[in-house]
Amino acid sequence: MPRAQRARGALRYTKPPLAVDELVGRLSDRGLQVPAPDRAGRYLRHIGYYRLSPYTIPFQQGRPDHLFREGTAFDDVVDLYVFDRALRLLVMDALERVEVAVRAALTDHMSTRYDDPHWYVDASHFRLRDKHAGLLRIVRATCEERLRGSPDAGEDSLVHRSALEHYLTTYGSPELPPSWLMVETLTIGQLTSVYRNLGRRSDRTAVAESIGLTATVLESWMQTYVRVRNICAHHGRLWNVGLGVYPAIPTSSAISWLQGEDALPERSRKRLYPVLVSLQSVLDSVSPRSSWARRLHELVNARPAMNLSGMGIPETWAEDPFWSRHIA
Repeated sequence: MPRAQRARGALRYTKPPLAVDELVGRLSDRGLQVPAPDRAGRYLRHIGYYRLSPYTIPFQQGRPDHLFREGTAFDDVVDLYVFDRALRLLVMDALERVEVAVRAALTDHMSTRYDDPHWYVDASHFRLRDKHAGLLRIVRATCEERLRGSPDAGEDSLVHRSALEHYLTTYGSPELPPSWLMVETLTIGQLTSVYRNLGRRSDRTAVAESIGLTATVLESWMQTYVRVRNICAHHGRLWNVGLGVYPAIPTSSAISWLQGEDALPERSRKRLYPVLVSLQSVLDSVSPRSSWARRLHELVNARPAMNLSGMGIPETWAEDPFWSRHIA
């Protein structure tokens, strides 16, 4: 059942815009050490005060004055921002591999199972007909937009035409491209919707098994990845953000997961940590020689306890065999 919409606030926003030097002064007035105001101003000018300000919160004493703890310097805030950026890039690296694997698994299974490269046009493969109609509208609109746009480079150029343009300018029917081109036109949210809308559980199961998961777990994890990818794509704060949707904890021993009894404390389940575990779980299946876990360890291991706590990562996380076999 859809969650009821929350009520709007009653206050009126009256905060005036401030110039960069005024914003630097505000930070100083609240107790942040800013030894080089001009340098701090450049950061604020090119990052934005309101993008950087959430990274000041862990260093504050709390509301209502937002005063900084004694000894906190501007570089402490920047360091946290830079760490979060590196974390986003690392998470995006894993998400790309997972997303590509799901696209391939979906089109490979459905195309070969039904011996039809245009299987997705057939509404009988889907549970909800309105969502299926929406999928066709999305693909059709993408094709029309491509045909209205400037042509890609010709075949005689080092820059070749896209596969979608080649299909559209070469074939008159079927109207829409084959499945392996269709899935490439979808966002991760649309891809997730297509998977969830498959009418036969056997199809959902087959797609999930090809990347080492069950259908229930894949559906849950993909919903979480939509949220995480959107945060990363828009350069949002990731390390301690509330996602609102978290990956289901697998119950099947066939799914790669943490092995220690207390490896995922209850307090960590609504943090970023289970997302990181889930990404490595899929990588265990689709990219078992990946160095992703080692790079995650190198990034996280040098961070203060505050960072680990914000992500829900236990202090001894790297000792669990799930991680140690990749890190050692």
